[in-house]
Amino acid sequence: MARAVVKAAAGFAVLAAGLTGCIGGDGGGASADEPVRDGGVLRIVGSSDVEHLDPASVASVGAYGLVRTFARTLFGTRASNEFAETVPVQPDVAVRIPTRDNGGVSKDREKYTVRLREDVLWNTEPPRPVTAHDFVRGFERLCNPAAPSIGRGYYVSTLVGMRAFCDGFLKVDPRDPAAMAAYQRDHGIEGVRAEDDRTIVFELEEPASDFLHLLALPFTAAAPHEYDRFVPDGPDFRHHTISNGPYQIAEYRPGISYVLTHNPAWRPHSDPLRSRHVDRIRITLGQDSPEAVQQQLEQGTSDLAWDQPVPTSAVPRLRDDPRFAIMKTPSASPYLVFNLLSPNNAGALGKRDVRRALQYAIDRSALVKLVGGPAVAEPLHTVIPAGNSGHAAVNHYPTRNDSGDPAKCRALLAQAGHPDLTLKFPYRTNSLHKLFAEAIAENLASCGVTAELTPDTGGSFYGGTITTPARAREGQWDIAAPGWTPDWYGNNGRSIIQPLFDGRAYGNGSTNYGGYNNPRVNELIDAALTASGPEETAECWRQADVLIMQDAAIVPLLNRDHTIFRSSRVRNARFLPTAAGYDYTHIWLATDD
Repeated sequence: MARAVVKAAAGFAVLAAGLTGCIGGDGGGASADEPVRDGGVLRIVGSSDVEHLDPASVASVGAYGLVRTFARTLFGTRASNEFAETVPVQPDVAVRIPTRDNGGVSKDREKYTVRLREDVLWNTEPPRPVTAHDFVRGFERLCNPAAPSIGRGYYVSTLVGMRAFCDGFLKVDPRDPAAMAAYQRDHGIEGVRAEDDRTIVFELEEPASDFLHLLALPFTAAAPHEYDRFVPDGPDFRHHTISNGPYQIAEYRPGISYVLTHNPAWRPHSDPLRSRHVDRIRITLGQDSPEAVQQQLEQGTSDLAWDQPVPTSAVPRLRDDPRFAIMKTPSASPYLVFNLLSPNNAGALGKRDVRRALQYAIDRSALVKLVGGPAVAEPLHTVIPAGNSGHAAVNHYPTRNDSGDPAKCRALLAQAGHPDLTLKFPYRTNSLHKLFAEAIAENLASCGVTAELTPDTGGSFYGGTITTPARAREGQWDIAAPGWTPDWYGNNGRSIIQPLFDGRAYGNGSTNYGGYNNPRVNELIDAALTASGPEETAECWRQADVLIMQDAAIVPLLNRDHTIFRSSRVRNARFLPTAAGYDYTHIWLATDD
């Protein structure tokens, strides 16, 4: 993996080519002469339900993988075990990639015209075509007041009229689906319009070199008019999802299980990114132990893990097992975020000197060991991990061997006037997150800081705990350890800096969890979005990274690859880095056992 400054998004193809797809295992599982076999039940087991099932408001890698099976976007990316092959944007419901040469992009690069495929259908009775109007509705739902999309900032800062539309929509009663539907009917987004059933036009505030990437995100999936009947992402919505992909949700038991079956309206020739082989996909939740999940996979009673990586203790013995792989997912997983708005400890976390002191507390070398060693992860010292546009290798708070410096931490806390801190620390219970939290709490204790650990057993960590400003301002939490996988790779600087640190987008559902707001960082975000070329864009992101780290808004911890295992009967397993998992639609099974 490259360590040098990524100065140009255009150079990312070269960088991506240097990132191996998988280490240990072929990932696919089928021999060259083994015929494809349709049928059977793909059995997936894991811990927590998704925070948001509504495509407009998906917020986790697990949700990304799930909605890909039933909610299609204009563009997308291919699943592959070669990282470089997953980077380019590909047509999905769109007929082709719009360019200036084919007339899809205007000369000033501020207008995009996208034509839709025929024979993409909703699984309604009777089936009906997916139209440009359905995609317009999808964009309008991004700013619904009930479950506003975490990705709405991408579009508010890019599309003409989107900010005004969203500002008005967020004032509508979030409990009243009729009122929300009326707002969408009576107001429009100036820069998003359907010219006819198969043509959608986008108008941009300024040229945006990453705009096609934005149109490939799951937030922008088409939305049928039936969704207007329900509170977005509410309980009724979750039991009435409508599909235009290869699978449909036939049964949903919140927090317990999903069953996906064939969507009879799906046509293989109209879908260039997905396949369909298994008859059903069954996802069973409630299993918090990675060891128990791994045992089921090795015994063949389950096929894939839903949200659990391979247990660290199992990695050494599995390195030569063809069912095991280490997949590249350049990301910050996890990182420590400070609640800058917390009134606890006399507002200590709102002070930069306190946050700078706590940077020295963390023993990253121990965290690397927790996840399986240097083959799986490396210490992270910047906001932008290596392998992403704008990364520059720099360490603002160095310690020997990345093992922390408790003495310096204590001294700096004393200088800042806060030698004694007690921090509320909620943590996720799935995967390795409990171990991460315990290790971080032990590090903080060596600095004289008490961390009060609280397990999030209800699966609301992202759905409410750290994404609700009122809870932050009330001091219900002080620190947390979320993870962040970029929404896309390639020209992706804004998929890290903007959603996590743009202070202007802070509000309910925001992924700027700690309420960080630096006007200069906001200016650099705007400069990057309107930059004249990829070198200038990447340099703006790099400068923003430096300022955020000088402010010590977060403690980067690990750039962590994803360990993954499949049962012996899984074939044609193709990886989706942004979903941290295999694409369910391509998998076929060797047997029904």
